Amino acid sequence: MPWRRTREPYPVWLSEIMLQQTRVATARPYYDAFLARFPTLARLARATRTQVLASWAGLGYYRRARHLHAAARAVVRDHGGRVPDDPRTFGALPGVGRYTTAAVLSICFDRPLAVLDGNVARVLSRLYAIPAAVRDPRGSKVLWALAETLVPMRRPGDWNQAMMELGATICTPRAPACGRCPLRAHCRAHALGRVATFPPPGKRRARETLRRAVALIERRGRVLMARREGTLLAGLWEPPGVELADCEKAARALRALVASHGLRVRLVPSTQTVRHVITHRAISVEVWRGALEGAAPRPKRLRWVDPERPAVPLTALARKLTRPKTFEKKEGP
Repeated sequence: MPWRRTREPYPVWLSEIMLQQTRVATARPYYDAFLARFPTLARLARATRTQVLASWAGLGYYRRARHLHAAARAVVRDHGGRVPDDPRTFGALPGVGRYTTAAVLSICFDRPLAVLDGNVARVLSRLYAIPAAVRDPRGSKVLWALAETLVPMRRPGDWNQAMMELGATICTPRAPACGRCPLRAHCRAHALGRVATFPPPGKRRARETLRRAVALIERRGRVLMARREGTLLAGLWEPPGVELADCEKAARALRALVASHGLRVRLVPSTQTVRHVITHRAISVEVWRGALEGAAPRPKRLRWVDPERPAVPLTALARKLTRPKTFEKKEGP
């Protein structure tokens, strides 16, 4: 993996941010493309938020990109473009927590700081037969304390990466390769024959079911997109849409929405519903076709977008709704 072949802070930092809640196979192409677009921290700091989100589009958890962008600007503005090697200073940057601080500073600056992610927590839980899970506050506290007692003063970054790789490739959640594990002789869970019971399963967040209606308004091969505001997917673009209450009629809600944008649109139901999932949210999306009547105003939050060359960061739902074959299939009267 390319981020394992460098000790430059920016690429290592980028990899740690991208790999949060994302598999290596998924993050790898985004990592390569992002570095090609923004090869230095200074280039990232000079970019606009739209450019950064466009390069991140599809990777999800967009708050990570916004925080990384803000942190890059802070490093250039306040630290002369050099990533600070002091844990307190680096940890105060946007989006940088205890794990990221330890990972970046141990790998790049030999700071003897312990890391604890899901992989490391699993290794420690099994190695010492400790019924503690990283998502549980009490268990996390125990595992952090244990990790800190083990990290060496020399080459702490190599140690941390080895622990992470051990959990990712051998001490896996299911069907761990105990026969190839270098710690097998010291593993208490293996000695007890209870590897599968460690760590204990954490509580899963209940899935939330939502309803949404969107208006697909097309003109000469372009689709009208609205920029999202608020905390969820802020700064990304998708067809104008509205959340629906349990018994709320989609037509009435959509007409009120497009009117609030200053648009005159004739809406026609497509009879199609798209299923979409965002983290713990399962969204049922009612798709309506819209025909613009009269001239289109140009508010900042609306833009005509070519789905094949969007030039703005689209949500996963927007890409799903405007895929060429899917889009043709959805066309109504």
